[in-house]
Amino acid sequence: MTIGRQRVARGGGPVHRFYSVAVFVVLASLDNVAIGLVPPLYGSIAPALGVGTGAVGAVTATSFLVSAIAAVGWAYVGDRTNRKPLLMIGTLLWAAGTAGSAVAPTYLTFFGAQLLAAIGLGAVGSVGFSVVTDLVSPRRRGVVLSFWGLSQGIGTLAGTLVGGVLGAQDWRRPFLLLSVAGLVATVAYLLTYDIRRGQSEPELADALAVGGDYDYRISRADLPEILHRRTNRWLVLQGLTAQVAFGSLVWLPALFRERAEAQGYSSATATVVGSIFAVLFQLGGVLSIVGGLVGDAVQRRTPRGRAMVAAIGVLAAVPFYAVLFFVPIRIEVPDGAGAGTVAAAVLGSVLTEPTVGFSLLAALLALGLTSANSPNWFALIADVNPPEHRGTVYSLGNLVNGVGRAAGNGLIGVAAAALRSAFPPPLNFAVGLAAFQLFFIPTGIMYWLASRTAPRDIRRVHELLTVRAEQVTPDGTGPAGAPRPTGPSD
Repeated sequence: MTIGRQRVARGGGPVHRFYSVAVFVVLASLDNVAIGLVPPLYGSIAPALGVGTGAVGAVTATSFLVSAIAAVGWAYVGDRTNRKPLLMIGTLLWAAGTAGSAVAPTYLTFFGAQLLAAIGLGAVGSVGFSVVTDLVSPRRRGVVLSFWGLSQGIGTLAGTLVGGVLGAQDWRRPFLLLSVAGLVATVAYLLTYDIRRGQSEPELADALAVGGDYDYRISRADLPEILHRRTNRWLVLQGLTAQVAFGSLVWLPALFRERAEAQGYSSATATVVGSIFAVLFQLGGVLSIVGGLVGDAVQRRTPRGRAMVAAIGVLAAVPFYAVLFFVPIRIEVPDGAGAGTVAAAVLGSVLTEPTVGFSLLAALLALGLTSANSPNWFALIADVNPPEHRGTVYSLGNLVNGVGRAAGNGLIGVAAAALRSAFPPPLNFAVGLAAFQLFFIPTGIMYWLASRTAPRDIRRVHELLTVRAEQVTPDGTGPAGAPRPTGPSD
């Protein structure tokens, strides 16, 4: 490594840095719009391509897997080379794949275009995470990364909305619109601040200020070290159980639909009711910003802070989920009315029907507490790893997260069907969902274990960066005057 070759960063004022963070937040949101675009359109895409809806669903499932695997490769290359071209290439790939999906004449063409988009999407999350951590100081990582994570959730919901609304008459239209947005995002990224690896680290600030470059890069020899870092192991493994629980929440619309049908509403009205309640009850995810703020504050007091906040959050949420699933609610909406009228009635019931208001409060608390997981997980990865390892660790965690989420999505349906003989609908869904939230218990335990190992790993990163900073000179030589190799810049 070198922090050696003198280099002047382009821009870097407060406005330019804010713009750069905003662009990355939008990029993170857009790639999740692409992820959420297809499921609402299954019923339209399948007949147009001459296949069943299950075949289109298989495209989505395969795309998730391909994106998660590709992210590991993108992240490793990003931790070795210049990240800006990789992000632009990744964005252009998913934009091209999305455009290809819009004009695909056959199922196989659509499948191939979606896989191309999935490969590009893998770059935005993993490489983007590495870049964002270099923009934000350790003191504010939790709150800034909470916006980055929140944008992904908003993007998924936006994808569902865009697909359902714009694709109602022509399913190809939202794909074309999103591909154009991807091209605009690429142009916007060209104008971002020239982000330097390691620039947010206090230990490197003086060295970089005099023209040094942080040119340490990951190598295959580093992989055992990454896995040996015990906090990394807990941060990666917790995603398996956490995402089983989170993945099961995709069945929230089914629970509230069944509740509406049990009260005598038609299937069409019940479906609208279930979707609106599910979206409404997941608004607690916005409180991840609070989780990030609290994590930052507690971390300044103790190096165990972020992990403890995440542990307490996921464990404290479990009883509130039980309240949400089991407390009966009285639904008062006009049966057979249009979606807008039903939506207005559901929103009004929050104020007029105590059971709905109470359930919403339980949902906000449950989702708000568990949302402390995301920003503190992001920040901990940055805290316990040097800059050249962060993208790779994030992508490994994201891969495990994907496995857990797929398991939660798939198994909750099986569990609900198995419970149907003992518990009539909608109780079978409530029991199944409540059981799956118990996976938050091992998640909380792993965060507690991470809180015990994090102080040592954070200290080691601090010591490592301090030593590296002491070896830096702006003329590309080490302390003894010997030439030092330079790596690619960002």
